[in-house]
Amino acid sequence: MPGYALSMTTDSAATPPARRAPAGAAVLREDVTEAIRAAVLEELAAVGFSRMSIEAIARRAGVGKTAVYRRWKSKLHLVLDLIGAFAVDGLPVPQTGSLYGDVRALLEVMSHVLRHPVASAVIPDLLVEASRNPEIADAVRGALLEGQRRMAEGIVAEAVARGELPAGTDPDHALDLAIGPLYWRQVVVRDGAPAAYLDGLARSVVAGLRADQGPVETV
Repeated sequence: MPGYALSMTTDSAATPPARRAPAGAAVLREDVTEAIRAAVLEELAAVGFSRMSIEAIARRAGVGKTAVYRRWKSKLHLVLDLIGAFAVDGLPVPQTGSLYGDVRALLEVMSHVLRHPVASAVIPDLLVEASRNPEIADAVRGALLEGQRRMAEGIVAEAVARGELPAGTDPDHALDLAIGPLYWRQVVVRDGAPAAYLDGLARSVVAGLRADQGPVETV
């Protein structure tokens, strides 16, 4: 990291010099990394994202600031790393054989993500910051949206291939129909999302996507 000297930690002082990592490389201790992550959660709960500082995180973790900066270049990247652990990026697109089944599987995954204490505590605070700072908005969008969008695109593509939806169905609209109510219920209202609710929401999403393809009736 520019501006910070990286020291090398070895497991044994007797390690021959020829087997050491190249000069300037750092072997990051996992216990220190986990201590920093735990400190971030505590600091977020205590003061929120805007007032959180690397100095305070380091104090809580019992490490120096350099240990934090070796792993993350800013507090935003640190928090996004935590959120990334609960994002859906990298998960396979559901392939249940039906549009309803795929939507229901997506809702199950997202409900699990949103009810996790890390996500439920951090995401609302970050969204507030994102409304003020374009850099934060871009980073949050990348961490939270891209994986969900990829899954929605896959679900819609499979439904189109099966003939359940017409070509041209908008995956972003499908994602809005599915995740919007779930986010409102679990993050804003702070209510649960039992299986029966997810079943009904999946049916509503499927019905909404199919209804969008027909003519609009006006009174």
